[in-house]
Amino acid sequence: ALNWRGCSGEPNLLPRGYHSGASEDLAAAVAHLRAQRPMAPLYAVGYSLGGNVLLKYLGESGAQSQVLGAVAVSVPFRLDQCADRIGLGFSRVYQAHFMREMVAYVSNKQRLFAAQGQGERLSVLERLGPLHGMRTFWDFDGRVTAPLHGYADAQDYYRRASSRFYLGAIRTRTLIIQAEDDPFIFRHSLPEAGELAPGTEFELHARGGHVGFVDGSPRRPGYYLERRIPEWLAALGA
Repeated sequence: ALNWRGCSGEPNLLPRGYHSGASEDLAAAVAHLRAQRPMAPLYAVGYSLGGNVLLKYLGESGAQSQVLGAVAVSVPFRLDQCADRIGLGFSRVYQAHFMREMVAYVSNKQRLFAAQGQGERLSVLERLGPLHGMRTFWDFDGRVTAPLHGYADAQDYYRRASSRFYLGAIRTRTLIIQAEDDPFIFRHSLPEAGELAPGTEFELHARGGHVGFVDGSPRRPGYYLERRIPEWLAALGA
């Protein structure tokens, strides 16, 4: 399992953190695993943000992905459109939660650097400006994510980090599982069939929410992803 920078329960050691296009971190993890176990078959599964990073990595690496098969679930293919979608209706509840968490993460890292005497690293975060007044993903990504990770602005970040623009270059067998009722993703954000590589399968379910896909009854619920993903990956090696 890959914990993104700062998502393991404690702040990471650099001013930069994780973001939805951090495919270089995934590439480093894949390279490390291949070096440790060069003969072992390697498969990858990504959910939500992780699904976006996974698809971006697969498109960037093409035939050199070193992954035999991949599954991506509830992917925010167009980050700009998803930043708009999460600001609508009931999804604003999730937006408010994420904003509190992301701002707190940067604030906590500032306090950590100050306590450790890491003046240079602290100054990088302080140059971002005040952290109050940010209510949307556009706000946060424009003022924090983009400058911290080498993007010109939020629009530049969204364009370069959105997995939809990398799908056609994927050369790894890939399964994508999405739901039409995902509260974070517009229907028009989903890729058309012509955008997908020949080895990519796209499953679109009427219901499933965001990384949900629970079936059965309240007394005996079933979990589609826990059945479908292992079965699909096992079939690749059959």
